[in-house]
Amino acid sequence: MPAQAPHRLKPVLQNPEPDAADATSWSGGTEALFLASARRLAGPVRGVTVVVISAFGLLAVPEQALPLGYALFGLMLAGAAVDCWTGLTGRAPVLSLGCALLRVVAVCGSQDALGAATSLWALNVLTTTAITLQWEWPPTVAVPCVVGLLAHDLAVTGSEDVDTLVPRLVFECFLARLGFILLRRSGRRVDRLRRRSSALARAEALALARHRQEREYLALLHDTAASTFLMVAVRGQDANPDEVAGYARRDLAILTGTAGEHPARDSPVDLSASLRTVLGSSRINVHVRAEEAGGPVPASVALAFVRALHEVLANVERHARTDSATLSVCRDGKRVVVVVCDDGVGFDPAGVPPTRRGIRGSITERMAAAGGCATVRSQPGAGTCVRLEWPGD
Repeated sequence: MPAQAPHRLKPVLQNPEPDAADATSWSGGTEALFLASARRLAGPVRGVTVVVISAFGLLAVPEQALPLGYALFGLMLAGAAVDCWTGLTGRAPVLSLGCALLRVVAVCGSQDALGAATSLWALNVLTTTAITLQWEWPPTVAVPCVVGLLAHDLAVTGSEDVDTLVPRLVFECFLARLGFILLRRSGRRVDRLRRRSSALARAEALALARHRQEREYLALLHDTAASTFLMVAVRGQDANPDEVAGYARRDLAILTGTAGEHPARDSPVDLSASLRTVLGSSRINVHVRAEEAGGPVPASVALAFVRALHEVLANVERHARTDSATLSVCRDGKRVVVVVCDDGVGFDPAGVPPTRRGIRGSITERMAAAGGCATVRSQPGAGTCVRLEWPGD
């Protein structure tokens, strides 16, 4: 039969007994913070309290027993120093336990020599030690230690204190252990609620990202395949098959992501150069007015401007009944403004059906997704003006 490894005595925080459901809470959380605080503070609280109790107990020591009283008080100070050192460093918890037991044994065993008036000193040191052990050690360690200390004190004082000392010590230890269990369970419950809240937040963020991707895809579909279908439907038999095939290949490349229109979001792109590529591929005669250098912007922002401008010019070509428009690009600090105006037939923006995604999906929502905004001003017979703005944040 193989030899078993020796059992190492460890405090309750170092030898936890969590179930599988809350195992992750030990890597961090309210429960782990509570347990760490209990281990860190129980020893120092015991040490300081015992020193204060001993200071008052020393006042009741008879004059002939003062040397022994001072020796016990020095032992209390040394034990308190060990408790504080262990609490601050987390090292040698067994040493702190040994010092705590030694102090109780010493003061209880010295009651006859110190006089009956010092029995309260021994009782308070015993109860303080027993209570703090419930927060610092598991029951497998705390219970035997308390029973041993109680037996030692009764052996010194006699059986006449059994009826008062035993119920008091049991009740105080029970309350201390109950408080520890309730607070630990509360911390565990908080950790579970936090994990559930985090899971819901991740699910919500994922759903929002998926919804944004779907809207972007619908807007991209509107800008590509839907535009090609509309051109074929309008031109009918007059449509050039080679031209339609070229549009279809371009649409397919954009929709499958092979057209290079998804640059890295953190890459700087020259906005003016990007907008000029749109003007070069448009059938609309665009007059650039008072253009200032657009300058570098994030690639995702440049892509939003390019696609929004492409949709604006496509709308001019389809609906404005004009072949000209004006474009102005202005940059004020980080803020970038692109304005496109035409003198076409115009329309009523409030009368656009919700099912039409040209302005809402390809212009307004696209700029909003990039952190900007788009406004459309138009009225029948007075042309249309579209303002695209990115604040630079």
